[in-house]
Amino acid sequence: MKQFFKIVFASMLGFGATIFLAVIIVIGIIAAATGGDKDEKNLEVKENSVLHLDFSGGLVDRGSDNPFETFDLNTMQSNKKLSLKQVLDNLEKAKSDENIAGAFLDLKGVSMNMANLDEVREGLEDFKTSGKWIIAYGQNVSQGTYYLASVADQIYVYPEGGVEFNGLMSEVMFFKGMLEKLEVEVQIIRGKNNKFKSAVEPFMYDKMSDPNREQLNKLLSTVWDNWTEKIAISRGVTVESLNEYADSLRAFDPANAISYKLVDGLLFGDQVLDSIRTRVDVKTNDDINFISLNKYTKAPEKFEDGAPKPWDLKAKVAIIYGAGEIRSGSSDQKTMGSNTIVKAIRAAREDSSIKAIVFRVNSPGGSALASDVMWRETQLAKAAKPFVISMGGLAASGGYYVSAGADRIFAGANTITGSIGVFGMIPNAKKMLNNKLGLTFDRVQTNANSDMGMLTQPLTPFQYGKIQQSVEKVYDTFLGHVSEGRNMTRDEVDAIGQGRIWTGEDALELGLVDELGGLNDAIAYAAEQAGLTNYRIKSFPEKKDAIQEFIKEITGESSNMFMRWKMGDFYSYYQTVERLTNSERIQARIPFDIEIR
Repeated sequence: MKQFFKIVFASMLGFGATIFLAVIIVIGIIAAATGGDKDEKNLEVKENSVLHLDFSGGLVDRGSDNPFETFDLNTMQSNKKLSLKQVLDNLEKAKSDENIAGAFLDLKGVSMNMANLDEVREGLEDFKTSGKWIIAYGQNVSQGTYYLASVADQIYVYPEGGVEFNGLMSEVMFFKGMLEKLEVEVQIIRGKNNKFKSAVEPFMYDKMSDPNREQLNKLLSTVWDNWTEKIAISRGVTVESLNEYADSLRAFDPANAISYKLVDGLLFGDQVLDSIRTRVDVKTNDDINFISLNKYTKAPEKFEDGAPKPWDLKAKVAIIYGAGEIRSGSSDQKTMGSNTIVKAIRAAREDSSIKAIVFRVNSPGGSALASDVMWRETQLAKAAKPFVISMGGLAASGGYYVSAGADRIFAGANTITGSIGVFGMIPNAKKMLNNKLGLTFDRVQTNANSDMGMLTQPLTPFQYGKIQQSVEKVYDTFLGHVSEGRNMTRDEVDAIGQGRIWTGEDALELGLVDELGGLNDAIAYAAEQAGLTNYRIKSFPEKKDAIQEFIKEITGESSNMFMRWKMGDFYSYYQTVERLTNSERIQARIPFDIEIR
């Protein structure tokens, strides 16, 4: 009995300690989410202030108010990401703010997709048209970071640092050999002629197919050409020289980076600060008044006399944010749920004060059914008021599906889009379960095909044929939507479809998009089509109360938060497996998870 009470007491003590630790973490998250800025609702910007631009924490189309999404367990602090609109609006505001002398671009790293990278770079170029300067500084500067930094007036690098400038690369991991060792068969069903729909290739081959290699070569070369052309103009060198520098790795030696005009000097951090002090007339050792983008958001906007204030305007342009893999159901920070997006588009359509709608799509695709459900709602909205698409870094497959019927489509030059194709994957783990684990299965069923799609047995030829028919029907529907929306024949769409991905620049030439431009360009066009000169923005889906969401989702979101913390860089592989095991049967999504380095 004594031993029993010792065990019970120890268990209670351990449980109590766990609860106590969880409460401490919860209090920390709530404090980080709600505190810190109470006295800065209307920030006073002092003379000769410098805008501090740091994108290492990440930039997204729309920020999250969910504390679990933004809390960093390593630092025990909130790590709320900047939103694209916030950055662009702040750069526009700072351009005409006489108290902002210039900007310091802190090159700790840049975490954003390629389309957002272009939009921010264009925002910085516009900022400079006011005559204000930009100074960029980093220790080891990656290629994407350097592309952004090339817009600066001066680029400085730490003396023992360097610039990564060696061209772009994309690598695909193949699982075929591993699956064979495990005796797992992945049954693949692709749409008719969908030879570029290579999401399934890692489960079929041990290397890239020729069509996949062709589309990746085209994608990388287009992006690299865009980058080098802009860098060449900003730095006063030729594209040919830049490619020679990349091939010979000349920028590895920071001294060479100066010789070849990639950077302007090798300085320690204190020396860079001294150079900024000189520009803003601050004495040595005195503090420079740096203002972060998050903080500058709280600076009041100045208006010309008699100009209308945004909060007084009744007419609105709606922005519907759709980001992440497409699924049926509700959205979260990683998923574009059809129920959530349909509800948001319908609310904007039925709101008489909203005169035009911009749908910001940043998705690799996903469920074909969920894509079609959202497409239908876009058509109802288009019939009621101007309906414009703004593509983010990804608007491919299902992401293009929901975009195809808009009045006008805007894309970034380096947006990844297209991938008009469909596939299905059903794993058969019968041999693995039998031979590796010793598991066997038996069943009863009422009809001949009650067991279709089971993990524990292969599809019959009849079942496979039925799913193949479904996949081809979805592809045919996809072709029809694009054909109607883009005023092209089905054959013309199929010729550039078949699952092939394109950059926004190539998509413009092919007729898949109407114009190269960012989110603000799409908003301006939508407002013009609605006959608006003065209007304000209303964003959808409407954000829920952060603390209520915190309490509601504590179990689900907290487990994801701990998983991200524990797995680190390997979390993306966990997400890939999780998507495959939880996806709907027929998919319209981008060929694979593209990571360009």
